[in-house]
Amino acid sequence: MRYFLISVVVLLFAACTGRQQQQPAADSRTSQSAPRRMTVKEQIEHSRWHYWDQFDFSDTLFLKQADTMQMLNAYVKYIEHLLVIDPLDAAPLDSLMRKASVSRPMLDYFAWLGSKVVHGDPDSPFRNDEFYIAILRSVLASPYYDKYERIGPEYELKVVSQNRIGHKANDFRYTLASGETGTLYGLEAEYVLLFINNPGCPGCRQIRETILASPMLTEMIERGRMKVLALYPDEDLTEWRKYRAEIPQSWINAYDARCKIRKDDVYDLSSIPSLYLLDRDKRVLVKNLNNVPYIEEVIDHAD
Repeated sequence: MRYFLISVVVLLFAACTGRQQQQPAADSRTSQSAPRRMTVKEQIEHSRWHYWDQFDFSDTLFLKQADTMQMLNAYVKYIEHLLVIDPLDAAPLDSLMRKASVSRPMLDYFAWLGSKVVHGDPDSPFRNDEFYIAILRSVLASPYYDKYERIGPEYELKVVSQNRIGHKANDFRYTLASGETGTLYGLEAEYVLLFINNPGCPGCRQIRETILASPMLTEMIERGRMKVLALYPDEDLTEWRKYRAEIPQSWINAYDARCKIRKDDVYDLSSIPSLYLLDRDKRVLVKNLNNVPYIEEVIDHAD
């Protein structure tokens, strides 16, 4: 489960609430003021279910006139409220998407907003596959799309449904430079950090350096509490062999010899680098993010 500082979101909530009466288009159609007698946490909980109460989902004309940035900002505020209470609870978002399903234009619009905010940027603090799954399921449950239009959402749902937080990660076999093989589930440690990377990738280098600069993770690796599996998922091994010296010897530097991960879509490779944090039982604690400080935060809460 993601851990967000409630105090930060509370400040954002207070600031957003204060601005809502000044914003014309988007905000005037979204959040209703929560009863004053509520605590701040109760107000946020209220907003999870009532943020869009004033929005007229039958007004498709508004979609042609809406300020895109205002609507995106309003959607971000809404997602903030969902994340601070329970980042794995997509029920409020499912309810929103059912309301948006009143017409195809409205459903298309809210599916687009959702994809931009909770799935667009792999480094975004709002990225959340549980929320994106709810959006995709709503699209696929609607009667508006033919079998060809459904291909894309069906494929995306298949990919993002893999390795969900709180579930066990998909196992796979990796190969070392020596030709020796092993499996993800064969790694015995309190934590496994799966680092999917490509040779020469600037983002991969940055993630590698950030992990190495972390006193917390360095100590865990030295003590055997954490094993880092640096996995190359592609076929061309020429560059990978040149890149081998860049990976610390304390890490497991491997590749997917049969490219099963890519071919079978058992991990999301739409953005690389990608980090997965797994516990002793290979349950997913952090999925497909590149935020090393956040990984430290999750471990700190787990301990």
